[in-house]
Amino acid sequence: MQNTHLSIMVVDDAKFSSAVIGRELNNAGYQDVRFASSAKEAIGLLEKRPASVLLADWLMPDVNGLQLTEQVRQLDETTEHYTYVILLTGREGDNVLGEAFEHGVDDFINKAVMHEQLLPRIYAADRLCHTLQRLLQSNRLLARNVANLEQRNLVEPVTGLGNLRYLQQRLSDSLRQIESRGGAMCYLLIGLKDIPALQNQHGPGFQEELLHCVARRLQQLVRPMDTLVCIDDHHFGLLTVLENLSECSPSSFKRLHDGLNLKAFKTSEGFVSLKAGIALVGMDKKALPQKVDDLLQLAEKILPDSYDSGRVTALRLPLPA
Repeated sequence: MQNTHLSIMVVDDAKFSSAVIGRELNNAGYQDVRFASSAKEAIGLLEKRPASVLLADWLMPDVNGLQLTEQVRQLDETTEHYTYVILLTGREGDNVLGEAFEHGVDDFINKAVMHEQLLPRIYAADRLCHTLQRLLQSNRLLARNVANLEQRNLVEPVTGLGNLRYLQQRLSDSLRQIESRGGAMCYLLIGLKDIPALQNQHGPGFQEELLHCVARRLQQLVRPMDTLVCIDDHHFGLLTVLENLSECSPSSFKRLHDGLNLKAFKTSEGFVSLKAGIALVGMDKKALPQKVDDLLQLAEKILPDSYDSGRVTALRLPLPA
């Protein structure tokens, strides 16, 4: 069924030619037809309101139809729109077709038979535009849905634990809790130094198996009310809220450190020992305000000291003057 509201733009520096095309389109019932006498004017009009079909003369001064098509395609990219481009030309031959299509032209009409070809080409463009715009709309909806899912996705798929986004949310919640109710919090960054080398040796499948083993071990070692997350393929995070900052000390988490370093993990490749480092950042209300990203970076900064010393490395906020 013909869409009489199809948005059409006619670009031609010859006013007589534009008038003839406009009359035929109006007689066919098309109501949304705009005219431009140059490529520059056409782009200006399209920036204000896109057109579904662009009908342009190939030969125009300053900017020809092919150059105009390239500009339209660039504009389409920024507006998530597709403009169906038809060029009017008196040129013939296979090379003409190839040149036009390489520049992004969808169709063209020979001026010698324009009266016979104009409306059939417009009808075809109308059908294709409807399909293209529907697909673009579907893609936009899909992109929004994917973005929403990513925003809501708080689970690391390999281990089933919370991911970095979840950790950031929980850290933010804990900072607000300390500000309003007092108490203290500890953030532990747990690094597994050997996993990258073991992945290279045994493959990514083994890395996932090992992450599962570590996740299960950690879940046995931490308190049920603590927040345990998997940050990436060789880092875990632990967030615990305490009544007093004095409880946030290396000795409080020695059992966790020993449980990772002193007991091998049973895997399909046999028993595997890991070298784990734990960086601890503790704070109470006196250290506020704090930013979540700053806390994460502080833990990353002191983690190498834990690898070197073989002990839990701790940092309490606020730092002494």
